[in-house]
Amino acid sequence: MSRGRFIVFEGLDGSGKGTQIELLVSEMKKQGRTVFQTAEPTASSTGGMIRDALSGLVKRDAYELSALFLADRIFHNVNPSGIRHYLDEGIDVVCDRYYYSSFAYQGSEADPDWVMDMNLGCREITRPDLCFFLDVDIDSCDERISRGRLSREIYENKEAQTRIRKKFFDVFEKLGDRENIRIINAARDIPEVAAEILKIYEEIKEK
Repeated sequence: MSRGRFIVFEGLDGSGKGTQIELLVSEMKKQGRTVFQTAEPTASSTGGMIRDALSGLVKRDAYELSALFLADRIFHNVNPSGIRHYLDEGIDVVCDRYYYSSFAYQGSEADPDWVMDMNLGCREITRPDLCFFLDVDIDSCDERISRGRLSREIYENKEAQTRIRKKFFDVFEKLGDRENIRIINAARDIPEVAAEILKIYEEIKEK
């Protein structure tokens, strides 16, 4: 039995990750693949602490939040119904956000090398086979957030998103060829973006 493929979607808040994930997962299932769709933070107790912080309900600094994300990510990988289990069973995993978000979001406020090292150096954290970064300009993301949210999380403002978008690209440059990251212009029509994502997925599927 072959190992499942691990695909991650990243992007700013309002970049359209949820829509594109649903479209890709649908195509994968049509091709006969079994897919586990997941997201970070998880539904664990640690994930709940993270969501409380992101909503502004509980104030935590970037180092504490980075450590919480690390703990939640380890749980996400090693729990009996986690990422590693599904991949070992030959099931594909598609995840909305992963450690790249920690690098960009918390790494824009805490020491980015520290955030990267503790994730990349942890043997319990699985490396993705492919990461799609959906790139959309800040104004468009902000407009989408305004249309789709009743309230905003702590990073969902133009100043933070501008800083975080730059950090994402800094991180991608630093990672270089160590990670399979594909940057997608997601400001285009949804079907056009989905077609490019599917084409790239088809390329890795054959490997």
